[in-house]
Formats: sequence, structure tokens, C-alpha cells
Amino acid sequence: MRFAFGFCLAALLAPILQAGPYDPVWSEVAPRRVIPYTGSDGEGLVKAVAALQPGDRLEIAAGTYRVERLWDIRVSGTAEAPVWIVAAEGAQVVITRSDDRQNVVNVGQAGPVSYLCLRGLEITGGSHGLRLGQCEEVWIDQCHIHNNGGPNLTANSADTRKLYLTRNHLHHGGGHGEGMYLGGNNASVIMSESIIALNHVHDCGGSQGDGIEVKQGSWGNLIAENHVHDTRYPCITVYGTNGRAVNVIERNLCYRSGDHTMQVQGEAIVRNNLLISAAGSGFASTDHQGKTTRLEVIHNTIINTGHAFSGGSWNGREGMVLANNLIYSRDANALHFANGSEGVKITGNVLFGSGDKRGQAKGRGLAEDLPGLAWDASSRDATPAANAPFLVADEAFHLPTDFAGKPRTGPISGAVAP
Repeated sequence: MRFAFGFCLAALLAPILQAGPYDPVWSEVAPRRVIPYTGSDGEGLVKAVAALQPGDRLEIAAGTYRVERLWDIRVSGTAEAPVWIVAAEGAQVVITRSDDRQNVVNVGQAGPVSYLCLRGLEITGGSHGLRLGQCEEVWIDQCHIHNNGGPNLTANSADTRKLYLTRNHLHHGGGHGEGMYLGGNNASVIMSESIIALNHVHDCGGSQGDGIEVKQGSWGNLIAENHVHDTRYPCITVYGTNGRAVNVIERNLCYRSGDHTMQVQGEAIVRNNLLISAAGSGFASTDHQGKTTRLEVIHNTIINTGHAFSGGSWNGREGMVLANNLIYSRDANALHFANGSEGVKITGNVLFGSGDKRGQAKGRGLAEDLPGLAWDASSRDATPAANAPFLVADEAFHLPTDFAGKPRTGPISGAVAP
């Protein structure tokens, strides 16, 4: 897929894909045994998976495999001998079922699973597409999960740790409709120390339809370089960590939400994101299942016809920073603090719109300052115009690289360097 940036996603991410910074440390461990699966039915595939031992790599031949019963993958490897369940090279492997009475694939529902990789599988139909239970060191990579009766991918039935959810394509979930539903309400289930990166998530509807949702109490996670758009609820929603290590949300491209483009309760670092076009606010933050606290929003580009930035619960809260952002509203407030902003560090921002004027510079308008961007996200090149008034960033919050990983050579505000 080609962005309207004028370059393709593959070209943008090529250095990242080669270096693999989001992959588990065991990602390059060679299998001890490669097992081709050339059967034609889903029941045979279930049995082949159940027989895997540490170090095995099951390579599945092209075909559509229907599994008409509850399928819970329970095989585990070790750090020295992971288990791999992958599509054979060049093969389209479709796993499905004929109704939505069960999820298509479960992992670790009946007991712990670790050091397992699922790669290159297409999972469609059923209830949830892929549901992760008692999982640690589980890698879901390059899978296509779509048109499910419930959310596409969930990890909301048991605590999980060190999940790697990378380079997947998720869309058109049903029910609540999330692309990814990670953790449980009110910290009933916690995901920790996990990586959600390089995924393409879109057309999330149903009754809610967040693109990527990380629930209250989940901590120490990295949500990076995802492309999320056309969602009913926010493209990315992240709650708080209940005092544990903060979540990091960086270099995501999010646009066209029927709610807020991005919503973060607190206890997070939000940096170098490009957020465009929402029915609500471009970026929103308020108390929800916990209190807003320890939230740093740095070097983002936030563009919206309505409110651009809304901090409904920032007043008098600990560790609140809004620095070095481009915050543009066409018809409403650039900054909207409905309940005040006492104690908030506000510095290095460029503002365009009504309301609070505490910016280091005043923007001139989208056409003048960011000619490659459109209010409706029909074009998404956030490169500043040569004479844009953006050289106002506070060096105390300076990030050395931008949205695309390019070095910043000066105190330029926003997500994208010239």
C-alpha cells in the first residue's frame, strides 16, 4: 500500500525490517526440524500442530483449512528451540470456520504457552479471529486477520507478557469491532512488556471499533509505527498503568476516526505521532478507569477540524508535559483544557486555531505551513514548508529523530523534520 507521503510503506520501513528492532531475541534461532504440512483438512492441521516439539518448524502448504471445533494451540518451545507455525514460502494459508460459535484460533487458553511464533497465516471468520490466553514470548507476525464475528486479535482472557505483535494486517472485525483488544477492563487482565509494531489496522466498526486498544493496568508496552485508520472509536486507545512502568506510543500514523484520533489516559510517553482527522479531538486525554497522570506528549503533529488537543483531566496532575508539538484546528480550539491546566508544562508548541494561545509560535494555516496535509487526511505528507515558523522546539524535550527516523538537525517542532 502506498501512502500519500510520496513514498511507499515498504521503502519507509526497509531499514527497520532488516534490523528487526521489534522482534524477539530468539527470532533468528534456526529450527531443529522442518516439517512440511501438505494435508488438505483443518482437523489434520490441528493434529500436526499438537504434535510439535521444541525446535520444530511447521510449514503449511497453500490451502483453506476449516476447523469446526474449539482449537486451542498449547505447544511451547524454549528460547533455544522455539516452535514455528508458518505459511510455506509463497503460500496463501487460510484458516477459518463455518460459523462464529468459536474463535478461529486460540493460543494458551487451557495452559501457558511460550516461545511460539505464528507467521504468514490468514485467519478469517469465526468469533474472535485470534485469541491469546496465557501467553509469554509469543510472536504473531505478518498475519492477515479479517472479517471476523468479533474483534480481530485479542489478549483479554489472561495475563500476558512479552507478546510481539508485528507486521499484521487487521480489518473488519465484528461485535465490539476492535482490531486489537489487549488487556482487560479495570486491570482484570494485564499485558506487560510487549511490542505492538508495524501493523496495518483499519475499518474497525461494530459497536465500538478501536483500532488498537490497551486496557487499564497494562504496562511497559511499546506501540510503534502502526498505520491505523478509519475506525469508529479512536485509532489508538491506551489507558493507564496503575503506577507501573509507562507505555510508549511513538511514530504511529493515525487518521479518520469517528471518535478521537488518539486517546491516552496517562502514564505514557506519546511522541513523534502523526494524527489527522477525527469527529472528536485529534488527541484526547481524560480520567477513565484511572486518573490521568505522568503523561508526556512530545513532538507530535496533530491536525483536526474540531479540537486538536483536549486535556480534560490535566489540571493539577503530576508529570504532565505538552512540548514541541504542531497543534492545528481548523474550526475549534488548538488547545482545549476543559477543566484547567495548572501545573502543566507547555512549551515549544506551534498552534493554529481558537482558544488557549500558549504556543511558542502561531501557525499560519495548513496550506501555508503543511501543504502536503489535508484536513480530511486525503493527503498525509507532514513535511513542513521551507518557511514554516516551526523552529521553536524546547531543547529540554528535543527528540533526535522524527516520525520516519530521520535526524532532526535543529529545534523543529512537530513529528516530521524538513
